Amino acid sequence: MPTGPGIQEPVPYLLQRVLRGAVIAHARSERRRFHPVVLHVGIPSGPTRELELQPESRLDHALRVEIVQAMARPFLAEGRVPLSWLTRPVVGPDEGDLAWAAAVGAAGAELGVRLDLVVITRRSWHDPRSGVGRSWTRIRPSPD
Repeated sequence: MPTGPGIQEPVPYLLQRVLRGAVIAHARSERRRFHPVVLHVGIPSGPTRELELQPESRLDHALRVEIVQAMARPFLAEGRVPLSWLTRPVVGPDEGDLAWAAAVGAAGAELGVRLDLVVITRRSWHDPRSGVGRSWTRIRPSPD
């Protein structure tokens, strides 16, 4: 099991499939070229809680941690550890990604579970802390 921050190589097969599915779901559901950044907490292809992030809102670390905790608690109460992800239109580093990754890590520590954050675009996913990710030129659903 990785001990460093974020998702580490080798990425477990099941996690790869879940994240690939999340990329496919995002590509299917978001057809606009430019769309807002959205924080998702939950189970990809299952129940999720979402928060659209406004570019002008300046959330500090403590508020971000509280938001993530509030979004994660219903899943933890059911005995499921949720995944956290940001969907956004552009690929590449963004300082907001690291701020949310830090908040997700802190929220997980306070809740007593390991929570990680990935950033999902229409053709890729990546962990902003470790840099681990996958990208596709053209992504299609698996035949199985």
